[in-house]
Amino acid sequence: MALEQKLHLRLSQKLIMTPSLQQAIKLLQLSKLELQEVLNQELLENPLLEETAEEAKAEDTEQETTDQKTDAEEEAKTQETKDKEKDSFDEIDYDAYFQDYIEYGYNPRGMGEEHEEFPIENTLTRPPNLTDHLTWQLSMSDASPRVKEVGAFIIGNIDEDGYLRATIEEIMSAGPFTHEEVEGGLKAIQALDPIGVGARDLRECLLLQFEFLEIDNTLVDAIIRDHWEIFMQRHFVQLAKALGVDMKTLEGVVEIIKHLDPKPGRKYSNERAIYVEPDVYVHKVGDEYVIVLNEDGMPKLRINGSYRQMLNSMDNKQDGETVNYIKDKIRSAVWLIKSLDQRQRTIYKVAESIIKHQREFLEKGIDFLRPLVLRDVADDIQMHESTVSRVVSNKYMHTPRGLFLMKYFFHSGIDSDTGEDISSLTVKKKIQGFIQAEDPRKPLSDSKIMKILNDEGINIARRTVAKYRDELNIPSSTDRKQVF
Repeated sequence: MALEQKLHLRLSQKLIMTPSLQQAIKLLQLSKLELQEVLNQELLENPLLEETAEEAKAEDTEQETTDQKTDAEEEAKTQETKDKEKDSFDEIDYDAYFQDYIEYGYNPRGMGEEHEEFPIENTLTRPPNLTDHLTWQLSMSDASPRVKEVGAFIIGNIDEDGYLRATIEEIMSAGPFTHEEVEGGLKAIQALDPIGVGARDLRECLLLQFEFLEIDNTLVDAIIRDHWEIFMQRHFVQLAKALGVDMKTLEGVVEIIKHLDPKPGRKYSNERAIYVEPDVYVHKVGDEYVIVLNEDGMPKLRINGSYRQMLNSMDNKQDGETVNYIKDKIRSAVWLIKSLDQRQRTIYKVAESIIKHQREFLEKGIDFLRPLVLRDVADDIQMHESTVSRVVSNKYMHTPRGLFLMKYFFHSGIDSDTGEDISSLTVKKKIQGFIQAEDPRKPLSDSKIMKILNDEGINIARRTVAKYRDELNIPSSTDRKQVF
């Protein structure tokens, strides 16, 4: 069969990712703080972009008013200033003035020590963490240089909970150190504050604390050393028989172990609370909900008019490179401003649709939260699901019911006898309420919770109850049961 070339016409539709579309998608999925960083960076890189300074208008108006003052007013002001200067010398508080010299020391030759307005300790960038605390103690100890060298390797392998995450063999090969040197360094670290640090597991951590506190109770030592597995499995009846004591005595021993710290390093954690700034505010005005986008701190962008005039006065032939540069920057600035405006309008539409679907939740609470998926909102605002997904990503909405992630309003539903699906979040809230109200000595099993929900008309399986319980970080009925 011979090969030949032919021309064919074919019509097709394709989505081309233009630079402006890529930029719009990028801005859409950014949170408010991330968007602020991007805009500030664009202001630095693009000379044609400038921030609209609303304060400048007020300053210009004030300046015009000042320029319109009469000469008589200016003369009166000048005379008043002279009178004040004449009397100001008599109003000086000499005692307070010279007290500074007495308090901070005065050297006529200018060699005195200057007073620091801000103490040096207030300039600390961050509080010391566990590693800093252990390193400082090790450096202040009377250990030998070799032990301190081994201890530095050990400290570097201690996690934020205070546990050693490296084996003796790994530390030996890192030095190289001998087995005796590593053991000696580990003992030196385990003698530091907080007690229990440097342990390789929970069992060793509790033993270190028990030995340091010098608790006069041999049963505690026996449980940790000899009956640890039974204790962790909460087989207290079997444990009492193994120790030869009654349940009342065992209860007191277990309480002692419960008061030991399983994570001694946490008290030196530098984790701080992260404050969330909402992207959308929802206010109730009368019977309606009003949506307000949070633009606090967001720079108002515009194109610098001076460059426009410069572009109009240039010759394309003589200043070709400059003209192309300015045009490229203008085009980039216009894309950014349009993309930013499109982002804000899209967020507003999504928020408006969420409020429309979840109005009952805002009015009555979580029991009336409706099942909602991305497709519902996408169909409502005539946009693609991926666009809605980008909008609700990492963004918060402040409502009369509290502050929520925008993703919070999207979840699956569960069939009910009423004919309408019930939100999975509502079912989780019910499960949590059942467990909080249960008898600690007879906790509700997953099967029992399933039966209670089925009696209320919620068609749910036992495995779904177990799944929701795990998502709520609630242990099983066996682990929740209180023996004592």
